[in-house]
Amino acid sequence: MIFTPQGGLKKNRIDWALFLAAMFLLALGTMAIFSSVAVLPGQARIIRVQLIAIPLALIAFGAAWSLNYQVYQDQWKFVYGVLLVILAGVLLFGVVDKGARSWYRLPYFSIQPSEFARVGLILVLANFLDKRIGKIKELPTVLGAFALCVPVFLLLIKQPDFSAILITFPITLIMLFAAGASVFHLSIIVGYAFISALFPILWSVITLNPELLDNALVGYFFHLSDSWLSASIFIAAVVLGCWLLWRLSVRLYANVSGVYFAGAALVLMLGFFSGMLVKNQMKDYQQKRLEVFLSPETDPRGAGYNLLQARIAIGSGGILGRGIFSGTQSRLGFVPERHTDFILAVVGEELGFWGMLLVTGLYVLLMRRIMEGARLARDRFGYLVNCGVFGMFLVYFCINFGMLLGLAPVAGVPLPLVSYGGSNLVATLMALGIAESVYARRYALV
Repeated sequence: MIFTPQGGLKKNRIDWALFLAAMFLLALGTMAIFSSVAVLPGQARIIRVQLIAIPLALIAFGAAWSLNYQVYQDQWKFVYGVLLVILAGVLLFGVVDKGARSWYRLPYFSIQPSEFARVGLILVLANFLDKRIGKIKELPTVLGAFALCVPVFLLLIKQPDFSAILITFPITLIMLFAAGASVFHLSIIVGYAFISALFPILWSVITLNPELLDNALVGYFFHLSDSWLSASIFIAAVVLGCWLLWRLSVRLYANVSGVYFAGAALVLMLGFFSGMLVKNQMKDYQQKRLEVFLSPETDPRGAGYNLLQARIAIGSGGILGRGIFSGTQSRLGFVPERHTDFILAVVGEELGFWGMLLVTGLYVLLMRRIMEGARLARDRFGYLVNCGVFGMFLVYFCINFGMLLGLAPVAGVPLPLVSYGGSNLVATLMALGIAESVYARRYALV
């Protein structure tokens, strides 16, 4: 701390615990990346991109930290317009990589706009919720927040980039919860999301177990998405079923409003159509990832290979690990995508249990400091921004560790600050810079 000219005490303008936790994670991640790409044909390009991304990310952090975060609230329309333009532009001018048109190709590196759009959407949602905090318990406010997300989600689906939606959707829920939205309304949204995911999962289960098609009912369910006639019959059955349940409740003198039954029918119908959309838009490799999540052992030499080898690599690390740059499973190429999706496999093999514990501890410290900044924020907008940044790190953390534990599908989601990815690194440190801006201005205008 330093003294002001007036003799008062001026608070630190930077949360050093947050900053140092981020730098330690970045250092660990960079070492893991360099180790994991030692035998890859394109190692020079990967190392070059990482070395270019680090200073750019630090510049983005410094710029976001020095800029008053309240500017984003004043210019939310501009922020929202820019994020829609860059997402729409990639559909016209982007390059296709692994079946998705998600990248702008530049001379020395590529840019993935969805990483920056996520940060922009957090700022836009924070402004929306702050301006409607008096009506946060009302359903139109919750629906309005998701209405802001719909154009973003549709543009991401067109790429397609379902992993970006997988991250952004929970962040929206976390921000709504932090703003004080009704738990009942959020439960409806979660129910819709659950049903939207349930249909593709059930169809995949049937694909993995074709003997189930011997049952006529299962066969009919499996072909629901093949024709609009089957889909229409299913929707009619849902509406009729909910109406009959409502009539039964009336006969039994249950004091349950028909609105709830109508809402249940609407959620089921919307979830079904969303599930159909997801199934029809999924690429083959994305379908394989879902099947691996459901049963990785069914194709140990194919789609399930990545996950099984990543677990073997972590197990071989033991308590203390094999040592930095000494991993065999990862360095010899047994773990595919080891510098991106499965960077934790490299950490676990080379640094062992204590290395995994260190990464976990640094992430927990990072998220705790972000929430401390939210608690100290001078206004509600700053509080909500930090809640959104916290939600982003929480979702990334849960998905990456969930993949290795078999609790989440392999989604092609990096671990910020640790995995390789220039766009993700720059966007992540920019988000942390915004969180530091909230912390720096917690007591006085500076």
